[in-house]
Amino acid sequence: MGLTGKCLCGAISYTVTGEPTHLSACHCSMCRRWSGGVFLGMGAAPDAVTFKGEENLTIFTSSDWAERGFCKTCGANMFYRVTASGQHHGVYHLGSGTLDDHGDLQLTEQLFIDIKPKGYGFADKTNDMTQAQVEAMFSDVS
Repeated sequence: MGLTGKCLCGAISYTVTGEPTHLSACHCSMCRRWSGGVFLGMGAAPDAVTFKGEENLTIFTSSDWAERGFCKTCGANMFYRVTASGQHHGVYHLGSGTLDDHGDLQLTEQLFIDIKPKGYGFADKTNDMTQAQVEAMFSDVS
């Protein structure tokens, strides 16, 4: 079994095998600009994601530690992927809006919570990480 998803036009689809690692909300300025709001991403191990229509993927290197993939046909944001070495290398954060069915997925984490705009919030209790904590997580690379 596994979760499936696709872009708006269907040119790119994917399957995630096994259990997703988490659903997180990122409030950093890049994710807000990229997604048009808060980015909700489902974490998945690098070897758990299989794409169809990869020729339609465009990759944009957005920082020293990550890249973002989107459909070159419809522009749908598909994923954020960690490129930094270390324990998070290759981990996907697939846009939750691209999922065909969310199943029992629950929001468990919020990143850059200290720079979140004041105009919205989530009711569920989550593990909240500040900008300094997230940056420290990615600066500890091997």
